[in-house]
Amino acid sequence: MNWKSFLTGVSVGIISGFLASEWVSQKGKVSPEKALSHAKAKFKERGPISGSWIQMTTERFEKNNITYDVYKGGVSRTVDDTLEQYEFVSDAKTGSIIEVYPL
Repeated sequence: MNWKSFLTGVSVGIISGFLASEWVSQKGKVSPEKALSHAKAKFKERGPISGSWIQMTTERFEKNNITYDVYKGGVSRTVDDTLEQYEFVSDAKTGSIIEVYPL
């Protein structure tokens, strides 16, 4: 066996291992972009929105003695020339909104 073949095999193995670990860590989670898209769609049911944001990392959130991995985000809209802002908490596994807070 020559060194080129050996190093190529080791490189492919390392890269495959890294990609597999990334896939496993993300498996079962909704992307933050999808969670934001879902939240925006729900807020748009009550009128147009003017801005939105979402955190790209998950964090722990407890509600009713149940712990969730969540994304936190926000939406703003103008109603009768008044700016309304809301923060939402979205389940990272399903993308559904768990809680909404007016700011």
